[in-house]
Amino acid sequence: MKIEEIKTIVKLMAENDLTEFKVEAEAYNLCIKRGPAAVVTAAAPVMAVPAPAAAPAAIPAAAATPAPAAETAAPAETIDAPLVGTFYRAASPDAAAFVKVGDRVNADTVIGIIEAMKVMNEIKAEKCGVIKDILVENGQPVEYGQPLIIIE
Repeated sequence: MKIEEIKTIVKLMAENDLTEFKVEAEAYNLCIKRGPAAVVTAAAPVMAVPAPAAAPAAIPAAAATPAPAAETAAPAETIDAPLVGTFYRAASPDAAAFVKVGDRVNADTVIGIIEAMKVMNEIKAEKCGVIKDILVENGQPVEYGQPLIIIE
């Protein structure tokens, strides 16, 4: 991502009174937060982002962290619910669960289904790793952003 694109994002955040912006791509992760303790972080490739001079809310610090290597022990992360609805671990009541504790998943692995407004939405892991814990039961209602699965 080019510095001009980041400056444009910061400007749009200020104009629309947004406090956080996050982009996750294959080559990099970018998270920009505005406010009193705002921090800009980027990962793989490492890049520091200076705060634009004309931005109404300054970004006080820029910190870069490298992405963890695929073979090193990564800290546990969660796979969160992308929408509100009812979580199902399997495609039907008599079918096997999509994933279980100990399964290795990649970004395209379906980990469950969330039913919202009579529409079944497949939920993909969007991360690689091993399932350490499943935090919600089959048929349980979930909220947006609620952790569903712990992955390491």
